[in-house]
Amino acid sequence: MGSASSVYRVIYLDVDGRIQKVVFSRFCSPCDIKELFCTALGLPRNTNISLLDVNGAMVSIDPTMPRNSERSPYRVVPLTGGLLAEELLFRGDPVCSVGKDKEELFQNVLSQVAEQFSRAFKINELKTEVTNRLAMLEKRVELEGLKVVEIEKCRSDIKKLREEMASRNNSSFLDDNKKLMPRRDVPSYTKYRLSLQTIDALRKPAFDIWLWESNEEIVETLKNPIFNVWQYEHHEMLSCLEHMYHDLGLVKDFNINPITLKRWLLCIHDNYRNNPFHNFRHCFCVTQMMYSMIYLCSLQEKFTQVDILILMTAAVCHDLDHPGYNNTYQINARTELAVRYNDISPLENHHCAVAFQIFSQPECNIFSNFDPEPFKQIRQGTITLILATDMARHGEILDSFRQKVDSFDFTNEEHVTCLKMVLIKCCDISNEVRPMEVAEPWVDCLLEEYFMQSDREKLEGLPVAPFMDREKVTKPTAQIGFIKFVLIPMFETVMKLFPQIEEVMVQPLRESRDRYEELKQIDDAMNEVQKKKSENLTVGGKKK
Repeated sequence: MGSASSVYRVIYLDVDGRIQKVVFSRFCSPCDIKELFCTALGLPRNTNISLLDVNGAMVSIDPTMPRNSERSPYRVVPLTGGLLAEELLFRGDPVCSVGKDKEELFQNVLSQVAEQFSRAFKINELKTEVTNRLAMLEKRVELEGLKVVEIEKCRSDIKKLREEMASRNNSSFLDDNKKLMPRRDVPSYTKYRLSLQTIDALRKPAFDIWLWESNEEIVETLKNPIFNVWQYEHHEMLSCLEHMYHDLGLVKDFNINPITLKRWLLCIHDNYRNNPFHNFRHCFCVTQMMYSMIYLCSLQEKFTQVDILILMTAAVCHDLDHPGYNNTYQINARTELAVRYNDISPLENHHCAVAFQIFSQPECNIFSNFDPEPFKQIRQGTITLILATDMARHGEILDSFRQKVDSFDFTNEEHVTCLKMVLIKCCDISNEVRPMEVAEPWVDCLLEEYFMQSDREKLEGLPVAPFMDREKVTKPTAQIGFIKFVLIPMFETVMKLFPQIEEVMVQPLRESRDRYEELKQIDDAMNEVQKKKSENLTVGGKKK
């Protein structure tokens, strides 16, 4: 609604030396205003009058007449007979006679016409402004309509994908004359496929299954390293990842299309293989730990939102399409990945390549609203962090961070990049930070994957690492050295910068080390007893 000042107009009149204030609506007609002025002067309402300003210029009597003040009141002059000329002569105004006034009156009329044109132009300006606002509203309506179009397109894409999968299931991939040649870099196990439950849910508009239902307990636990990742199905983990991007303000701050975010996460999910360890649940585990460290260490107060986006996205993408066989195998077996990347972090380079192949698809590109230069910064930052997860570079990266931590400068780009590299390394190998019932199943998964590799290395005549050989390694021996010489030193170095992680991250690592050392002592004692029994049986057999 408009203000009162825009609805009513105030005019001051000089009535025989006395100032008379007149208020009228801008919707009044000129005739109504004239009658109001006559009443103010005590004249009959049908008297013809003229309005003069302080300079003697005639003023048009209408709702758009210029405002004046008490210091510059208008004079109302009746136009009966020759009264106007006599009145002007009597009051000593610059206009001395009617004959002489013709030219000046003509000028006054021109001035009023010019004023009316000016007001008309202002009306045109107002029309232009209204037109512009209408155009903006139409644009907003169009954008809202595009969201509906996006949803429909997504449903159409899913339908096509479902039909394609169905057609493939009903036909043979190979002609009778073609033979499938084994490839060393592609293990012979199937990739994880979406469950029927998830596929059915995806048929609903806007992926209803992913609509996050507020659950304060889950939302708060999600920010904590004790979060139990084993309690959730794949579609629930997708919902949690989506929630993290919204909760950190990344969707809002970077204008990420929410539908594109869902498509991207679904594509990420489908490009993690069904390995015992390096699978989508591990991806979620690492990202959830990064999310909890962002809150625990108040990183949003120290990093830019671009840095937070890089940390989260690198965590999501860091093991994409992992084949289940580490870099050592890739290099020794001279796989396609090792040849392509010249034996330099072949897996990590592959993870980066797959990540940006996904981003190259418009329907999955959450960075589509970024200009080229900011996108280049995000791409470089994400690649840097994923490459840092190669454990062959562990000593190099940790030594670099140790040199900076005592005089760390959050305004120094090199310092911040080094810290981000250490943070993603911490998250990547952070399972032992979690409670025992959450952490221990991950050890079983990792050993299973190690044993798959060592068995294959033995079959192919390749070197076998002792810590991966099922005939030599035990769970305690696998974990004690890793916790003592890798995890604790790294987390204690980070603790110098963020002391708050000691209780919730460093102390659980120390307790895990102590527990595995006790288990090792029990295993050693049992082995010693078994050894003595064998020796006694051997001696007894010889005596007989």
